[in-house]
Amino acid sequence: MSEIKDTLFSQIPGISNVRGQIVHRTRGDKYIWGIVVLLSLISILVVYSATGTLAYKMYKGNTNVYLFKQLSFSIIGLVLIYFLHRINYTIFSRVATILFLLSIPLLLYTLFFGAKINDGSRWIKLPIINMTIQSSDVAKLALFMYLSRLLSKKQEIVKDFKKGFIPIVTPVLIICALIMPANLSNALLTGATALLLMFIGRVSLKHIFLTIGVALIPVAIIVMVAMITYNGPQKAETAKPGVAEKVKSFGRFGTWVKRVQDFIYAADAETPYQVQQAKIAIANGNVLVGLGPGNSRQRNFLPQAYNDFIYSIIIEEYGLLGGAFMIFIYLVFLFRCIRIFRRCPYAFGAFLALGLSFTLVIQAVANMAVNVNLVPVTGVTLPLVSMGGSSFLFTCCAIGIILSVARNVEQLEGKEPPPLPLTPIAEPVAVAAAHIPEQKVQ
Repeated sequence: MSEIKDTLFSQIPGISNVRGQIVHRTRGDKYIWGIVVLLSLISILVVYSATGTLAYKMYKGNTNVYLFKQLSFSIIGLVLIYFLHRINYTIFSRVATILFLLSIPLLLYTLFFGAKINDGSRWIKLPIINMTIQSSDVAKLALFMYLSRLLSKKQEIVKDFKKGFIPIVTPVLIICALIMPANLSNALLTGATALLLMFIGRVSLKHIFLTIGVALIPVAIIVMVAMITYNGPQKAETAKPGVAEKVKSFGRFGTWVKRVQDFIYAADAETPYQVQQAKIAIANGNVLVGLGPGNSRQRNFLPQAYNDFIYSIIIEEYGLLGGAFMIFIYLVFLFRCIRIFRRCPYAFGAFLALGLSFTLVIQAVANMAVNVNLVPVTGVTLPLVSMGGSSFLFTCCAIGIILSVARNVEQLEGKEPPPLPLTPIAEPVAVAAAHIPEQKVQ
């Protein structure tokens, strides 16, 4: 009997062996893996703290609902990252064109038939699981895959206006134009990220500045209309009724004008409610430590405290030191992705990792800037921290693709370790010849 027990327990893997299995199977940049786990833990803590009022409104005070929901999204996100990072990233080059072409009718459908939430038609409601997805997240992921493919294939003619620049910038203009009517801030951030990637991809500076000039035209029109229609402390509707009514009747143009007016002209008493509450939350946090985890006061008053304004809750509970630490995490993430870009010998993988990292970090900077009132209010989330949803899952997809590039770089450099002796199923190392021939980064 004792021999049977000894044989049985000998088959159970020890803790060190399990850890070795995890390390062996999760390849890629270890710092990025650590950042993902750290931000997921921070997200669970802060979302649980910030959803108190929403829980009382929707679930009669059962705050555990959102805790388990965020925990579930974090687990699903980590699983997505794991499976995507095991895929050879060259497959994304093969499907990039298909995904880009599919994203165009998806954005059109969302624009005309999408679910309207907060006066914006940005979501598609899935009937069976009753979940909404933001089609712009799908489009951005597809766009940067496709843009990375174009930049890698056209390095020899990238300086040419007709053969190089026009084919590269056209997909960016199409996606941004389809996102803009429902979400101007998202379109501007996507365009800025694409231009930054084009600059890294050696696109001519005069062509980039030309694109920036064209993109600034609608922004200048919004600012000009906001300045013309504003008349002192009165609201624009009473000061210029004719112009204001025409502006408001044109889609979300009136909303954009109002946000610019609030940002430029509003005094302390006229500041939008969510901005006021965000400022109070930041003021509650001390320099070193804030009110402490779960002790936020403004979560009961701040709209979207668990989503768009979650950074102000972090500062309130963890102080300015906690807010600075969040900035440091995203900077480390960007630095590690730049390191992947420099080490990757193939242009597509290098551009793909850099483009996806740019879009996540720029989104994080935009969210933080809104929370501290440096820019007008926009509807962007804090990547991997805001409450789970389609944006959270697509962020995990982007990180999984970045880690796929890092993993294949390790394989090409010969840093992929041999299979562990106690591994029950040995996975073959991907062959470097699977890479699609393309131009190297210059």
